[in-house]
Order: sequence, then structure tokens, then C-alpha cells
Amino acid sequence: MARQTFLIIAISLSLLAVTPAAATNYPIDGRWGVTASTQKGPIDCSKLRVITFNGSQRTDSGGGVPAFRNHSIQSNGSSDFRIVDVFTTGQISNGQAKYTLKIIEADRVEINQQPGGVLKLRKCK
Repeated sequence: MARQTFLIIAISLSLLAVTPAAATNYPIDGRWGVTASTQKGPIDCSKLRVITFNGSQRTDSGGGVPAFRNHSIQSNGSSDFRIVDVFTTGQISNGQAKYTLKIIEADRVEINQQPGGVLKLRKCK
């Protein structure tokens, strides 16, 4: 009986070890346009590069990689986050994108990509 219990526990632990961790939802959601605009409130994004955050998924209409999945988020306070996303393209499998996301205002955020510089984003209408 003890051997069976040990075997059940060992199998359960090994299954947990190979199960991927659940992705964390991004601290923002919705569509965000890349712009240096300083106007208040949401903006018209019809002619802009748009980055969309939806749960643990992120898409980018103008970047080199169209879709990402969140791998981890580390909070550095209530408005500053270190984020690691994973992606796969035709040439890259399980690539990583690391960046910081800073919430400036409810409708304005900045993404600091290393390398790649800062993207200033405004919430879309």
C-alpha cells in the first residue's frame, strides 16, 4: 500500500513538472495606438500601428512578430511592470521578448523594449 501511494505521488509530481504555468493577464487591455500624441482621452487609431492586449495574448499590427503570449509579469509597483512574452514565427520557435511597461495615465502607457527603444501608446477609441 505504501509503495502504491508513493507511486501515485511521484506520478502526480512529475505531471506537475511538465505542465506549463498558466500565463498571467497583462495589466492593461484593449487596443493601443503607437503615437507621440499628448491629447487627453482615447484617440483614433485607424491609421496607426496598433498593439492589442487581450488577457494573456498580445498582437501587434506593425511589428516584426504579429502575436505574443505572456510568459511572466513582475510588478515593480502599481504602474511599472517587467514583462516576458513568448512567440513563434516561421523561423523562430519559442522566442522571447522582454520589456518594461509603464502606466503613465489610464489612457497612456510606454513600452521600453531592449533593444528597440520606447513605444508611446495611447488607448484607442
